[in-house]
Amino acid sequence: MVHYKLTYFPMRGIGEIVRQLFELAHVEYEDCRIEREVWPELKHTAPFGQLPMLEVDGQKLPQSKAIMRYVAQKYGFAGADDWESAQIDSWADQYVDFLVELRPWFYIKFAGGEGDEAAVYRDTVEAKRDVLFPLFVRQLKENGSGFLVGKTITWVDLLLSTHLETFTSLKPDYIEKYPELQEFLKRVHAIPEIAAWIERRPKTDL
Repeated sequence: MVHYKLTYFPMRGIGEIVRQLFELAHVEYEDCRIEREVWPELKHTAPFGQLPMLEVDGQKLPQSKAIMRYVAQKYGFAGADDWESAQIDSWADQYVDFLVELRPWFYIKFAGGEGDEAAVYRDTVEAKRDVLFPLFVRQLKENGSGFLVGKTITWVDLLLSTHLETFTSLKPDYIEKYPELQEFLKRVHAIPEIAAWIERRPKTDL
């Protein structure tokens, strides 16, 4: 039996997608959460000096998207064929581009940077959200299954749902004008394995 060990900080963050993939697949894994205070002492043990990191029978795999793709491909959450897999990658890449554009707000909100947080939120997060989210809404409608690509849930759905969950916890009105995305989030969280995981996972702010 393969032994999986996922190492990340004590938060949902980008590690949450991998955890949810394991839950959906009914695969046992070690959920190793390390405090940021001790991370500098352990940083040298990670191939790229960053987290998350997945160990597969002791072999180390860094980079969150590589980990997501690996687990998703192994357990059937990466599309039904090569075309769906490519579409999933395309949406994931577009989402990552979106996150990069939010860095000015992240810097003020979480890194103690200077600036008008409300103004930067309006000009970056809300502005970029209102470019990307209509595309997600259109894709959900055109795909017709309730998920972004294919007939069943894939890892890019978890990427989006985790983002929506985190940002609505920070800004309750974040998807107020996107009822389709509100329903999408409810749909993902209603999947029995996801619902059970949310109920028992450690409670964290992010």
